[in-house]
Amino acid sequence: MPTYQFTPYFENEVLRKRPYLTKEMCMRVVQSPIRVEPQEDNRFRFWAAIPELGGRYLRVITLADKVTMHNAFPDRRLRP
Repeated sequence: MPTYQFTPYFENEVLRKRPYLTKEMCMRVVQSPIRVEPQEDNRFRFWAAIPELGGRYLRVITLADKVTMHNAFPDRRLRP
């Protein structure tokens, strides 16, 4: 299992703005995504349904290494 890391932005902004999210939820998304896409700036998007969010999909953005998490938020527009 990879050792996940978190950017200062994730630690200081994402978790503060979205207190309903946990690092564990984000790690589950990256470990078992339903979809992965490359994003500009050498980042990657991962999506997975999260039961704790009522089955809504959580989008997690990682850096190029795919283990350093930078952003996370519920994605209301995803249609799997």
